[in-house]
Amino acid sequence: MVSRVPEGSRVLDVATGTGMVAGELRRRGCDVVGLDQSDAMLRHAKHLARAVLGQAERLPFPDGSFDAVTFTYLLRYVDDPAATVAELGRVVRDGGTMASLEFFVPPDPAWRGAWYGYTRLAMPATGRLVSREWAGTGRFLGRSISEFWRRHPLPELAGWWRTAGIERPRYRVMSLGGGVVFWGVKRG
Repeated sequence: MVSRVPEGSRVLDVATGTGMVAGELRRRGCDVVGLDQSDAMLRHAKHLARAVLGQAERLPFPDGSFDAVTFTYLLRYVDDPAATVAELGRVVRDGGTMASLEFFVPPDPAWRGAWYGYTRLAMPATGRLVSREWAGTGRFLGRSISEFWRRHPLPELAGWWRTAGIERPRYRVMSLGGGVVFWGVKRG
């Protein structure tokens, strides 16, 4: 995802969290603004030169403000993912890049079975060893991912990207099917 953004680009990293993607973009010579709705997460992203508190659904930037927009693990957490993709596309300049990373459900039956076991049994059990909150996260995550993809299959997401002005959005299922990367260029 990061390799598709050229050096010197002005990049908005949405749902930046602790700033891992933003940090990698900075190391590659990009001017990065990290946006997250959680002040606590932004405090962990101290290495970001510019961190902005805000929501992906209502970005505080003018149209075409960025050469690229990246986002990770975002769409399951917004009320209207199609409208959010449109809002993200709004701040990409014509000819700019948009890229995302999301968890996915493996399409291969064998890997999907292993994934279900991991997300439904191993993650909650491991989380219980850490804390009550982590146990809840472990129980939530697998179901959240499965439900999102049941409601919104890959072709539907690609349609959202096209509606947002991203030409020929492409995606690649990775990590034995546990993740999916989307990318495309805004027509202009």
